[in-house]
Amino acid sequence: MKSLSERDIRDSFVNCSKGEAKRLAVPRDLGERPWEDLDFLGWRDPGAPDRSYLVTERRGRLVGLTMRFPASQRGFLHRSMCSLCMTTHPGGGVSLMTARKAGSAGREGNSVGLYMCTDLACSLYVRGKRVPDGGRRFEESLTLEEQIARTTANLSAFLDKLDV
Repeated sequence: MKSLSERDIRDSFVNCSKGEAKRLAVPRDLGERPWEDLDFLGWRDPGAPDRSYLVTERRGRLVGLTMRFPASQRGFLHRSMCSLCMTTHPGGGVSLMTARKAGSAGREGNSVGLYMCTDLACSLYVRGKRVPDGGRRFEESLTLEEQIARTTANLSAFLDKLDV
């Protein structure tokens, strides 16, 4: 993924209003991110622990999503394997993230959920640049390129369900 500016990020959101995108907390360390190792930029909102954000390239444009942890899931129900990168985590390392659908379906309250690494560092786990606390990556026969392709295909399938 190429380096993104704060403006690029704010302009990319497809499932919230422009006002919401203007007010959301963008990471302050954009210049320090390992962009060459990222399939998407993901981060948690430090001021709103039930919110997270994801920005990726899709069909030649940037697409940003606002996501939430459903209240019924926070704190006690967690799945142990991320559906994007297939990394296992103990306890709260994987959470159900839900995103409103784009357009009128999202305005009507329709959303889609996916179990994801709570820290949204899937790209780094796949590449071995980060190791999950107390968790692990399974030994796979797939090459690194095939694992990256699977992760991006899983993300693409999630975006398809969101109509973006």
